[in-house]
Amino acid sequence: MHLSAAVLALSLAGGLAACGSSETISRGYVIDESALARITPGTSVEQVLTILGTPSTVSTVGNKTFYYISQKLQRTVQFIEPRIVDQRVVAIYFNQAFKVERVAHYGLKDGVVFDFISRTTPTSGSEQSFLGQLFRGGGTSFTPGLGL
Repeated sequence: MHLSAAVLALSLAGGLAACGSSETISRGYVIDESALARITPGTSVEQVLTILGTPSTVSTVGNKTFYYISQKLQRTVQFIEPRIVDQRVVAIYFNQAFKVERVAHYGLKDGVVFDFISRTTPTSGSEQSFLGQLFRGGGTSFTPGLGL
């Protein structure tokens, strides 16, 4: 009798431990830092597409910009909606000749969109509002199979 109670207790403890383990989920473009390092000012659009692949989205307002978007989510309990723990956007800005002008790494720092390379927040304008939409939730609904 005591043996079956011990087996039941161990089974329950094992089941609860499995529920308590956290799971990290990655979505979107997984950034390859070595490939990204090859993107320097003057690189052509074709070379960027060859090195990094198709961007998550493209801006056609002003200069062309490629956005590579990624998210990391954490789920602490199975069957509970995961929460976003990190979200990054790599923006590749092109000049009028369609050569790379600059590369920016945006993320969230203290709840504000932040450029990790220059360590500044973007100035107001269409670029910041677009990035703000991505970080506020416009980029949270990923559809499997669409590259996001």
